[in-house]
Amino acid sequence: MPRTRGGVLWRGLLAAVIVIALGAAATAVAGLNQFHDIAKDFDQSAPIKDARIKLPEPGAPETLLLIGSDHRAGTPYTDANTDTMMLVRIDDSSSTINLMSIPRDLAVTVPGSGGEVQKLNAMYSIGGPNLLIKTLQQEVFPGLQVNHILDLNFAGFSDLIDAIGCVYTMVDHRYYNVSAPGPDDFSAINIQPGYQRLCGDHQAITGALAFVRFRHTDSDVVRNARQQDFIRWAKDGYGANQLLDNKGKLLRIFGKHVQTDAFLHTEVGLIELFDLIINADGHTLKTIQFPEYFGACGSGGPCYVYACPAVGACTGDSYYTTAPATTVGEATPAEEAAYTAFLTPTTGPAPSANTATPPSRKHRRHAAVSDAGLIADLPDGVSQARALKPFRLPIYVPKEILGGSQYCSSVSGNCDDPLEPVTGYTGSYPRRYTLLDLQNQIHPAYVMTLLINPDLGTYYTVEGMGWQNPPILNSPNAVATVDGKRLDEYDDGAKIALVAWHTPQAVYWIANTLANAIPNREMVAIAASFTLAR
Repeated sequence: MPRTRGGVLWRGLLAAVIVIALGAAATAVAGLNQFHDIAKDFDQSAPIKDARIKLPEPGAPETLLLIGSDHRAGTPYTDANTDTMMLVRIDDSSSTINLMSIPRDLAVTVPGSGGEVQKLNAMYSIGGPNLLIKTLQQEVFPGLQVNHILDLNFAGFSDLIDAIGCVYTMVDHRYYNVSAPGPDDFSAINIQPGYQRLCGDHQAITGALAFVRFRHTDSDVVRNARQQDFIRWAKDGYGANQLLDNKGKLLRIFGKHVQTDAFLHTEVGLIELFDLIINADGHTLKTIQFPEYFGACGSGGPCYVYACPAVGACTGDSYYTTAPATTVGEATPAEEAAYTAFLTPTTGPAPSANTATPPSRKHRRHAAVSDAGLIADLPDGVSQARALKPFRLPIYVPKEILGGSQYCSSVSGNCDDPLEPVTGYTGSYPRRYTLLDLQNQIHPAYVMTLLINPDLGTYYTVEGMGWQNPPILNSPNAVATVDGKRLDEYDDGAKIALVAWHTPQAVYWIANTLANAIPNREMVAIAASFTLAR
């Protein structure tokens, strides 16, 4: 698809640091004196005035609006920009924390303008958080009640990620841009594919900010999914108990760089929110997809995102190429269905945050799995393995891959960005590398990237490494046995995101696309087909 210029997108990071920082504080407090100190930390930034929020009843579910912006407290919103708008639903009756990103480029009418169409992110610059919420309530989600607002700026993002010790991240493909004047004048980035530790230094082209802000060659759906996956990786890798020693530092950073509604500057407001967070500490993060499609970009005009008019109207590749017309300024049935799903608690037991007992896992036994939707492609997998050798560990590849997909190859250049130097992709597809674990021990690793759709920027990966217990594999949701092979399944609350298989020497996995486009059955079947490349 055409490369589009744009601002910083870092929804995932925003939500990650909020969940982690508040979670660490919540588990640490033992009395009102500590809440008083936390409120003082929050007072480093002035509260958002006249916020359109509804104070929650004690113990009731809460909806948080997370905003990522370059706004500095005390300055006019007309000088500020936001590309980050995410709703978070925390409900103690649910086994998941529900997340939904709202597209920054969503076409809306400016309230009180008589029908003027603007992008949703412009509402923040015109009228701050209040106009943003008013627009969401009138045109996107009728009945929306926001209980708290948290607006985090760029410096706070970087500082908080560094403060938690960085985040182990599953990078799905090569992210590369040298940033030069002309048509390729985008923010620089230089990150290789594979599982790795990303830090928050906002100046680093190899850091977490560069990864989460990337918007050069993929779709809005993929960008949102990347940021929401980053939340999951941060939360799974760095639970509250690991952060207690740094809670004071985290809260000082949080208070300096985050503006909130006035209620979160009070002890009562903090206690009510923290009670919910304590009980939800072990919950899975579940993504609710906003129903969107992309309108045609006029010559020199803005490129809008539109809400799907009906449930199921924008599926597959159609969300990028074509979709029925939508009336701007009116909530659609598809938006209403998405909002209902966002509010609906997920049934099923949630693991307790106050026990050392690991959560129970479903166990499935399959004599075999269906290979419908897959194609046999062992020769290309073996070719990738040969490109990696010599290697310290046995190299396993799947005998079957998703139909319509192909391995990325640095030799053929089929996954290169044509606007970038070819040399930037040498050794990326496939990639052999080493990885430091939490104890700074070095492990060999390899990653093979497979491409599904170059226009949409959808990739999935095959990974193998000597580190048997990386954070991404901390808590499998289910275990499947296929032909005697034990497979650990990890999901996002609805779809399988990763399937792993352990041997005495290493662990191997298949990681879904960022938006988890590969169906569950195919994910299990691909993992079950792992075989030694000879």
